[in-house]
Amino acid sequence: MTINLIFKIYLAGLVILVVAIGLNMLANALGLATWYSFLAQVTQTGIYPALKNLKAADFFFLILLYPVLLGLSAYLTLILTTHYLR
Repeated sequence: MTINLIFKIYLAGLVILVVAIGLNMLANALGLATWYSFLAQVTQTGIYPALKNLKAADFFFLILLYPVLLGLSAYLTLILTTHYLR
């Protein structure tokens, strides 16, 4: 494994972390559930009651939007670093 590849992986992880923090802040501002709040409710009430308490917007955010945006951020980071760090 080269230093270049290690740096790309590190940078992608950093970008994912920053995007995740931003998405969590956005979700809180919009009143949407985050994975932290959802899993906290799962530990208190169980999986089925926690799933029943999710609104459609929460479910859309957690299951579709959040993973797609995190994956896209990593993908774009790797594309950009591959282009600029040859």
